[in-house]
Amino acid sequence: MCGIVGLFLKKDELRPKLGDMLTDMLITMTDRGPDSAGIAIYGDETGGIKITVQSDTPETAFADLDADLCAVIDGPVTIKSISTHAVLTVPAGSEKAAIAFLEDKGLRIMGSGESMEIYKEIGLPKDVAARFNLREMGGSHGIGHTRMATESAVTTMGAHPFSTADDQCLVHNGSLSNHNQMRRVLAKKGVFTRSENDTEVGAAYISSRIADGATLGEALEGTLKDLDGFFTFVTGTKNGFGVVRDPIACKPAVMAETDDYVAFASEYRAFADLPGIDAARVWEPEPATVYFWER
Repeated sequence: MCGIVGLFLKKDELRPKLGDMLTDMLITMTDRGPDSAGIAIYGDETGGIKITVQSDTPETAFADLDADLCAVIDGPVTIKSISTHAVLTVPAGSEKAAIAFLEDKGLRIMGSGESMEIYKEIGLPKDVAARFNLREMGGSHGIGHTRMATESAVTTMGAHPFSTADDQCLVHNGSLSNHNQMRRVLAKKGVFTRSENDTEVGAAYISSRIADGATLGEALEGTLKDLDGFFTFVTGTKNGFGVVRDPIACKPAVMAETDDYVAFASEYRAFADLPGIDAARVWEPEPATVYFWER
């Protein structure tokens, strides 16, 4: 099952409305995935690296966390705490040391990057959106997911999006049959996953290909050759987002484009409240075909 949404804004004047529009799209997909939800927002850059972390005990875990981390990396650290998540901003070049410290503290790493923030939790999409004030978030683009777990437990770490590289993340509807084999292939390259979810393997595959010099389009093309199963992938990067469906394309997908935005959803009804949708070009993405938009 599961529901996917994505929105790429072409005009900067719409940036303050990104979170509001994405939240409506996400909530509309509730009956496709009521057990957990998540969203990746590509917002303002700060000149540093933003690291999003999660804790089940945020009151104690986040207390003095910025000061403790500052002492470790010997550089300025800022913290923004929202419910069970916090976004720490550290100087560029210090993120590896910072992530190692945060993991040693028992914090779960949601993602990192110059512009990307990831928020995901167990619960109905409307409740997840409310606890993180997603409607108030602005940015250039974002992707979201509502999950109906079928092959792994309902946990925060099992929720989407998954991120395995700076400013890159993935949401997925479907199932990969060779994800354990691909985990071993990636591990030999020094790329490791944190969860049992097959979607994280897809995210790691794409980020590994990009790290090896592939473009986003080439990395998405590679999924059609190297990943077995049925899937719809929507991936976010610092500069844009991309879509690919497996050759059978049994999972529903629809796209819409206007002069103001490009939108993706598992069902058309997620587009109903988008401005100008009546005049949009609407189509079903073709099987085994890569679509991507970048700034």
